[in-house]
Amino acid sequence: MQIEVESLSEDMTMNIAEKYAKSITSPTVISLVGDLGAGKTTFAKGFARGLSIKDLVTSPTFTIMNDYKSGRMNLYHFDMYRLTSKEEALELGFGEYFDLRTLDGVCLVEWAENVKGLLPALFVEVTLTKIDENKRKIAFEVKGWVK
Repeated sequence: MQIEVESLSEDMTMNIAEKYAKSITSPTVISLVGDLGAGKTTFAKGFARGLSIKDLVTSPTFTIMNDYKSGRMNLYHFDMYRLTSKEEALELGFGEYFDLRTLDGVCLVEWAENVKGLLPALFVEVTLTKIDENKRKIAFEVKGWVK
């Protein structure tokens, strides 16, 4: 089942993400899907705010992963844009973050499609679609199996 909401501004996208984060438990892996400029990093900033993280949240485009441990749970924010395969991510040591048996927090993953097969069998996909300069459609869907 997919749930869709509409955002009319950057602030509204952050507020949607903040409210969503307040409902999350550990461990959770979330794939953020959307074109460049769709609002993935804006969503991540609001999500971090919902976890009570006070650190400045930035896109990890060049570092690939930023971790934030100052909130009510750990947040691992990945940007897989520069990677080309699951194997490349595993070589960088990221495999442990996607094992739900050992993950101690939440993973937000931008450009997960570049590392197909790395995410666990159960994850949430959040798709951000740019409608116009300010308006976004945000769709939430659990992927995989649920017992």
